[in-house]
Amino acid sequence: MRINFWGVRGSLPSPVLPAQIKSKISAILEKATPEDMESAESRERFLSGLPPWLFGTVGGNTSCISVSFDDMSDIIVFDCGSGMREMGIARSAAQSGPSHYHIFLSHFHWDHILGLPFFNPAYDPSVSLDFYSPKPGLEENLRAQMAEPYFPVKMENMASSKKYHLMESPIRIGALNIHSKKMKHPGESHCYMINENGKRFIYATDAELSNDDFMPTGENTAFFKDADMIVLDCQYTLDDAIDKNNWGHNAFSLSVDFAANWGIKHLVMFHHDPAYSDRKLYGILQSARWYLERMNITKVELTLATEGLEISL
Repeated sequence: MRINFWGVRGSLPSPVLPAQIKSKISAILEKATPEDMESAESRERFLSGLPPWLFGTVGGNTSCISVSFDDMSDIIVFDCGSGMREMGIARSAAQSGPSHYHIFLSHFHWDHILGLPFFNPAYDPSVSLDFYSPKPGLEENLRAQMAEPYFPVKMENMASSKKYHLMESPIRIGALNIHSKKMKHPGESHCYMINENGKRFIYATDAELSNDDFMPTGENTAFFKDADMIVLDCQYTLDDAIDKNNWGHNAFSLSVDFAANWGIKHLVMFHHDPAYSDRKLYGILQSARWYLERMNITKVELTLATEGLEISL
């Protein structure tokens, strides 16, 4: 199971601004010494030693990840944020891209659907798209964002074949079992769990955790306990989470507590606030690691979701 991250921001796309790029370049130049520039090898050593917030970027596209498998050509996709455009470009450039996508929507807020009109494979008649949601209105909502006056191209102009599925119970795709669970979010959101060969992967963005989510009910235990990896909403610092209670997102520390509570092995911090800089996000990652140490939590691995990241389970 390979998880690829194409969009990791929340709320709206937030590209790196020219002033931010200049600031990164200035900070890099301040760190450089003449010895660092002497050869290709010394330059490479210098660059590799820079903090990740300087040498690179978390990314500015909104939520979209894909999951692929060695024994299945179909691709599982979670959400259609603006990162979906990047996935389409990459898949179209591949020598033999997949022809069948199974696309699961957490909910229908704009930042989770706006990439679909720009998804190149959707215009390919050899491609099949299957859409899934536990909430009614899937087809109508996707068509609505491409209707006049909001967009010049309609869904009917996408040459791919498309099917829309109301997910009323766990479904099976090949050897995969995929489950959904309703979470707290304005307008309702759903998280998903893939079970493949004893490995469990959970996608849970836009899920504001409550006390009920920590309770050892049968449903919670079956869904979360001892999962191998969770991609979980960690949008806020604690101060911002207090100010934005009931907005549908989490403080990173609560998400760490949640992973520890359920014995989840790997937490990928996701759905980053569009106002947070790369430096602030890596600072949050460091704070989350300090929090693990302070709480003596030793069995949770932490990763900051970034565009281009690939993780294998």
